[in-house]
Formats: sequence, structure tokens, C-alpha cells
Amino acid sequence: MCNMKRELHNENFKEGKLGYILYTPEKLEKNMPLIVFLHGAGERGSNLEHVERLNIPRMIKEGHELDAIILCPQCPGEFVWNNLVREVKKLIDEIAEEYQSDKSRISITGSSMGGYGTWEMGLTYPNFFSAMAPVCGGAMPWRAGNLRNTPVRTWHGEIDTVVHLVNSELMVDKVNERGGNAQLHILPGFAHNDGAEEAYNNTDLIPWLLSQQRTNFEPVPEALSELF
Repeated sequence: MCNMKRELHNENFKEGKLGYILYTPEKLEKNMPLIVFLHGAGERGSNLEHVERLNIPRMIKEGHELDAIILCPQCPGEFVWNNLVREVKKLIDEIAEEYQSDKSRISITGSSMGGYGTWEMGLTYPNFFSAMAPVCGGAMPWRAGNLRNTPVRTWHGEIDTVVHLVNSELMVDKVNERGGNAQLHILPGFAHNDGAEEAYNNTDLIPWLLSQQRTNFEPVPEALSELF
């Protein structure tokens, strides 16, 4: 039985607020790391229990305990995470402040639509996250320079036909080309959903996120002049 505390917060999106599930350790302390998890397209809507169908929320529900605060917002059915970066960022800031988490250890991960959202959050708020772990996602490679100071690890199923592996390959290559530190972990023989489950359940994705700490707080401007 998991000893992590589970809080369901149903919010009114018409007021600009996202519903979310928050998991906290039994012994909640100041300056704990905060992991943000963004779910995939199938968990959108207003039923928060749908968020616990897969990946980190399901792992916690089934008894996995983490020495961190875990924030799992829910995307409304008519949106995708890439439309909601401001709302997600506002929620992260509010939770980090309320629970006095370590501002240098706020990381983000997500799978599928949440993998896209993870990339987009990092690209939109460069130097905010201590680390990023997008799973079977993708983004706009021309913006990759925004992540040159953010450690990135991405996981992708080798035979994924929903979000093709090339989407992660392009982003990782471009982040590294622009001076960043990104690694791609290809999951041989895995497709889309099973690849995401493999990444969260049987790799060092979560321990790696928890081990990272941001030391550079300088803003990273988007290098538009290099491209146009």
C-alpha cells in the first residue's frame, strides 16, 4: 500500500485553472524536488481518475513511492498541452510556492502528447527546469537552442508507429548541435504505449530526474537571428 498522500483538485478551466492530482510523500519536508508529469491524449477531460491510467500516476497508485512531490495536471478535452503552456507554468509556480519545493530541482516529463508538452514547456521556459524527460514525443527542432543549458533524456520505442522515432531523433540531434546535452534511449522492439510503460517502469528515468539540479539561472534567449 502506497504511503504517498493523494490529492485530487477539480478546477474550472473556464477560470483558467487546470485540474490536477498531487502526490506528496508521507513525510513532506521543505525543499523537496518536484516532478511534473504530463499525460497523453487519452487521459484528457475532466475525470481526474483517468490521469492514473498510465505511467507515473498509475505506478504511484499501485504502490510505488517517490521521495518527491509529483504534480499531474489534466488537459481539458478540447486542448493539447502545447496550447496550455502558460496555464501549466502558473500551476507549477503555485505548487512550488505552496509546498516550498526546491526551485532548483523542478523537472518535467510526459509521454506521447505529454512528451510533446514536455518539449514545449522546456522550449518556452528555458532554464526553468532542472531536467526534462520527454517520452515518445517531438517538437520544433529550430527552437532547440533554448535547451542548451537543460539536461534532456528522451525515450522512444523503436517501432512506434503513432509518434515515429524520428521525432525524438531530430530534437536530440538539434539540441546537441546547438551546444546542449541531450540523450536518446531507443527501446528495441517496443511500440508506442508499451514503450512509454517500459521507460517509466524499467529504466532510470525517474531516478535520473531526481538526481538533477539546476545551477545556471541565466535566461536563454531564443536565437531567432541565427535562423532568419
